[in-house]
Amino acid sequence: MRVVHLISGGETGGSKNHLITLLSQFRKQEVSLLVMQKGVLYDEAIQKGIDVHLLDQSSRYDFRIISKLKRFLKDGGYDLLHTHGPRANLYGALIKRSTNIPWITTIHSDPKLDFLKGGIKGKIFTKINLWAINRIDHFFAVSERFKEDLISLGIPADKITTVYNGIDFSKGSYAKGTLTREDLNVNEDDFVTAMVARLHPIKGHEEVFGAVKALNNPSFKLLLIGGGPEEEALKKRVKELEIENQVQFLGFRSDVPDLYQISDVGLLASYSESFPLALLEAGREDTPVIATDVGGVQHMVKDYGWVVPIKDSGALKNAFAEAIERKQQGELADLGRKFHTYASTNFSLEQLAEATKKMYKKFLEA
Repeated sequence: MRVVHLISGGETGGSKNHLITLLSQFRKQEVSLLVMQKGVLYDEAIQKGIDVHLLDQSSRYDFRIISKLKRFLKDGGYDLLHTHGPRANLYGALIKRSTNIPWITTIHSDPKLDFLKGGIKGKIFTKINLWAINRIDHFFAVSERFKEDLISLGIPADKITTVYNGIDFSKGSYAKGTLTREDLNVNEDDFVTAMVARLHPIKGHEEVFGAVKALNNPSFKLLLIGGGPEEEALKKRVKELEIENQVQFLGFRSDVPDLYQISDVGLLASYSESFPLALLEAGREDTPVIATDVGGVQHMVKDYGWVVPIKDSGALKNAFAEAIERKQQGELADLGRKFHTYASTNFSLEQLAEATKKMYKKFLEA
């Protein structure tokens, strides 16, 4: 069995981490990674010894890669194409008829919201994305709720398999232990929240800022890890709310485990997610989480954190206040350790790889 994974290559968040960790569990001769452009994903894949190749697309409108993609699949003798993301899905649809290769996708976000606030261009891209999705042979859903979302788009249930995401817990903490709160000008008695998310409208930063303002607690500190198109707008909003002393924009960081380790809680406020690895990464560092009720979050967090409705600043503020109280009572650290135990038992990298291999074999034998 030979499988090729196709992705745009510009990813820096959950889908990147998902692919790197998953492909590292396969033998090099079993899987290849094909990216359309160079980026962090390409570099990390090389470092991990993954068989990675570059299509070298000059822009998303560079359709010359269609012939390159067809030739790559033919010359490599691949049995299965596995795509990730709207751009990869589009090119999978464009070559489907001529290559006739079986095609699976993992959808990492709600296709209806991928181009939120993209204006007319965003609406066009959304329609193209949905057109491509309807041509896919089989889907991996990373939560039961996300399976239901796909069914609501008209995808038959028998074309969808739930495969829970997972990360590597075998090494324990991934933190290097060299980062301190002092490095970030944060006091030891501050309550620190780490939010690892693109600066994108779908990630819920606006509601988080509203909750920080309403909490009215100067010792509450918010670390924003990630970049994105909304950075300037979000910085402006922080200034308008007069919470500049509580919010830090840290940009893209390679030391996320250390940031979680010096934080009291991890935070996810998205309007839509499938099965966010950022929360599992927090759990790996014994850090409890506050998250919106999206995708498989309820199943992931269980009773080891707080799950709140989307777009609800009041609920976020209340969760912040409860977490602060749990810390003051000396209970928050224990909650983080219990979250680690639960997550490592149920959402390991080993179970993800085994379930994926099993489905590949089943799909190809059908």
